[in-house]
Amino acid sequence: MGIGVWVSRRIRTEEHYLVAGRSLGYGLTTFSVFATWFGAETIVGAAGSAYRDGLTPASAEPFGYGLCLILMGALFAVPLWRRRLTTLADLFAQRYSAGVARFAAIILIPSSVLWAAAQVRAFGQVLATTSPGLDVSTAVGLAAGFVVAYAVFGGLLADAITDVVQGGVLVVGLVVLGVAVVVHLGGPEASVEAVRAGGGLRLTSDPSASWLVTLEAWAIPVLGSVVAAELVARVIAARSPTVARRSVLMGGGLYLAIGLVPVFIGLAAPVLVPALGLTLSDAEQLVPSVAQALLPTVLHALFIGGLISAILSTVDSTLLVASGLLSHNVIVPMLGAPSERTKVRIARAGVAGFGLVAYLLAMGAEGVFALVEEASAFGSAGAVVTICFALFTSWGGPRTAYATLALGLLAYVGGGVAALPYPFLLSIAVALATYVLGALIETPTERARTPMQPASGP
Repeated sequence: MGIGVWVSRRIRTEEHYLVAGRSLGYGLTTFSVFATWFGAETIVGAAGSAYRDGLTPASAEPFGYGLCLILMGALFAVPLWRRRLTTLADLFAQRYSAGVARFAAIILIPSSVLWAAAQVRAFGQVLATTSPGLDVSTAVGLAAGFVVAYAVFGGLLADAITDVVQGGVLVVGLVVLGVAVVVHLGGPEASVEAVRAGGGLRLTSDPSASWLVTLEAWAIPVLGSVVAAELVARVIAARSPTVARRSVLMGGGLYLAIGLVPVFIGLAAPVLVPALGLTLSDAEQLVPSVAQALLPTVLHALFIGGLISAILSTVDSTLLVASGLLSHNVIVPMLGAPSERTKVRIARAGVAGFGLVAYLLAMGAEGVFALVEEASAFGSAGAVVTICFALFTSWGGPRTAYATLALGLLAYVGGGVAALPYPFLLSIAVALATYVLGALIETPTERARTPMQPASGP
């Protein structure tokens, strides 16, 4: 909180608030990517999922989101940086039209708010687990209030600086807990045996399941998040395209390495839980409960600090991105030419407003991981297809982009309402078919009006 308040005094323009003046170096960018991506779902949700369902080919955490980061660094980071964007929706304005940018912003915002809600709920789970007598509903309310206050102040620069602190505490806290679990189980060999005894490693969760189940499970984190607005914000805030690419790749590697710790704890839980005498009302309380049972007070405090760091470093990013999309791409253009001070005030008000929405969603959600899956999949099919064509081809104009974004979203929502087994794959297929068909039937006049924008910058 102190860092956020200190940095806030340096914020003078919208560009400083939303993209840190495009000044982030390797350290800030790498740890910001890692800490933003390594949220509560990676610790609380992934461990709970591994405990309930084991580790199967359909288990996409942490591997799917790690692959997502690597794919971003390898393919998208440099082209996106060279566009000199302020928000992801600016790409749609450059390539298609201002109207498409506003429409894209409206579709992208719910994903960020859902992700923020997942972090708020996880914060509430931590408070409820570590504070006897505090129910989850009250804990979620307290968590939301603190998170919103924290997120409003310093914009992306404060976010990046605190990510370095939070990322370091997170890594140390998880490593300490992982070592404590291995020691309690009797060493590395005994830990491997505990995972085997728990039956968590399986070739498939259901022998009769289609390969499409696995493809759907991996497509959501990889395709649904590879151009997520939170990740793009870090890329475009880097000081050079080389820094952007290498930092995202390093962040992805760190994510995969540290993400294996909660998965290991979840796989060993069938042995750990009875041995520790734990009574879990929710599998998502597994990691905080194991930490409380195994660690002495000082180390337990360190771990809880790491868990809260993971939550804060993600939620401030998601609220900031949602606010940036609304303020920069929707509200500010409607106001004409407001001052930079007014733009910053609008962005800060958006952070507070979306924080309230995230709290309401967190109160009504079934669990952390369910919220994250919705955040990754909602509206992302049309966005990822449109962004790929926008960056790498001159195909498609505004009407094609509108149709792809709309039909991709409708296909996902409709697939969910109809309880279809693979709604995200369906939405990707519909979005891809819509864009290709729309580009083919465009008139020569439309094609002439929408050339591929040249890359700017070094």
